[in-house]
Amino acid sequence: MTDSVQIRRALLSVSDKTGLPELGKALADRGVELVSTGGTAKALRDAGLDVKDISEITGFPEMMDGRVKTLHPKVHGGLLAVRDNPEHAKAMADHEIGAIDLVIVNLYPFEATVAKGADRETIIENIDIGGPSMVRSAAKNHAYVTIVTDPRDYEGLLVELEATGGCTTLPFRKLMAARAFAQTAAYDSMISQWFAFADQGQQFPEMLAVNGRIANELRYGENPHQKAALYTPAGPYTEGLAQAEQVQGKELSYNNYNDADAAFELAAEFKGQKPAVVIVKHANPCGVGQADNLLEAWQGALACDDVSAFGGIVAVNQPLDGPTAEAICKIFTEVVVAPDADEAAREFFAKKKNLRLLLTGDLPDPRRPGLTVKPITGGLLVQGRDNGTVSFDDLKVVTKRAPTDRELQDCLFAWTVARHVKSNAIVYAKDGVTAGIGAGQMNRRDSSRIAAMKAAEAAEKFGWDQPRTVGSAVASDAFFPFADGLLAAAEAGATAVIQPGGSIRDEEVIAAADEAGLAMVFTGMRHFRH
Repeated sequence: MTDSVQIRRALLSVSDKTGLPELGKALADRGVELVSTGGTAKALRDAGLDVKDISEITGFPEMMDGRVKTLHPKVHGGLLAVRDNPEHAKAMADHEIGAIDLVIVNLYPFEATVAKGADRETIIENIDIGGPSMVRSAAKNHAYVTIVTDPRDYEGLLVELEATGGCTTLPFRKLMAARAFAQTAAYDSMISQWFAFADQGQQFPEMLAVNGRIANELRYGENPHQKAALYTPAGPYTEGLAQAEQVQGKELSYNNYNDADAAFELAAEFKGQKPAVVIVKHANPCGVGQADNLLEAWQGALACDDVSAFGGIVAVNQPLDGPTAEAICKIFTEVVVAPDADEAAREFFAKKKNLRLLLTGDLPDPRRPGLTVKPITGGLLVQGRDNGTVSFDDLKVVTKRAPTDRELQDCLFAWTVARHVKSNAIVYAKDGVTAGIGAGQMNRRDSSRIAAMKAAEAAEKFGWDQPRTVGSAVASDAFFPFADGLLAAAEAGATAVIQPGGSIRDEEVIAAADEAGLAMVFTGMRHFRH
């Protein structure tokens, strides 16, 4: 193994020709012999550079529509030979194999081909074989060979050559080799995912390949002693919070991202609907409002629990306007997430230098498919996204009294919010706003009482005649195992209940609802969120 390797011959074969002419010229100016294939060779020649075709090295023409061109001993021998091994050196001399010192390769655009909806035959043709083989050969033999797979690394390569008089150092080659193996691993994982999920229709394949590219390192994780980073998928994905434009504010932390995603996902539930505002604290909604405009929706959401809203995360389902931004700025807010924001809104936020404003461009489809992954000791828990939904037609009235149209609207609104609240979850809602939210308790009765307590505190603070839980609908993310949770909701003034049903004590709970004069509907679907 040697530290410094002089670059005398380079093999270039790229699909992404970004920066290729400039790189080729810089190498040629240093006297590097350029060897290339197909379209890459043409692009270099079009730039006025002398290029040797790969067929001149192998003695074979490119064939089978380009499928076979670099898979040859004179290519891989030149890549894999241990230069100071006498047997390897003799084999190179005996078979006239020339050393290749630098490989510039990026792979067929498999990901882009899938993303544009190509047919199966086209997708298969865009699975690169020769490229990954050359990348892996060069990366394995990084003691003698430099591999570069990303146009973003061209500048670093040229800086290295300039600093060393046309050589590369071992630390640089090791770095490039590590990136190259990561590149082929991610590429193969995308292919395996396509075969498993799209081609074979497997929800849980035998081998699950997960990949991602680092977006940035974060200041720390959930706590200051934990390190953290944000990764984005290397394959096809739905753009979301991780791809949002940060217009202003401090660097986002791990907790900021986690809470902002919780708010963003709930705001997406109202995609294409009336203006909606979501306020989240510690990954739980503490207020949600829907109204004819964003300002009224904000006011309704804030009134649910303005104490918890302090230092919270706000997400909206529509572009932000000036009046709403001005109102949000009246309390300390960590992050605001929106599809967009007008100039007036941006001006108000600009006065709060530490507030992070994230613009996403759109909202994801809340019913989109996909998997969620959670590490546990010694393994991964993998499940389908909770994208189930219910409509009016899915609801089953189980009490003597059926809910009114207004109660049904409130039931579905409360149900929408409850699916995003940590279990055990209880949500009271009235006229398009949350009246009280109880989250994460070990029993459902306490969740009911906490939500009612918050509603009572809000009524006292704002001088209302009665809490907004009076005449509200209440949603429970899972069934009431006993009647006590339901009776706590009735005591708070709820008149309608929406819950999954399915308890062995359903009849007891239904009887309690009838006795209290409540209307109750079953969804047949629960939404635990642990």
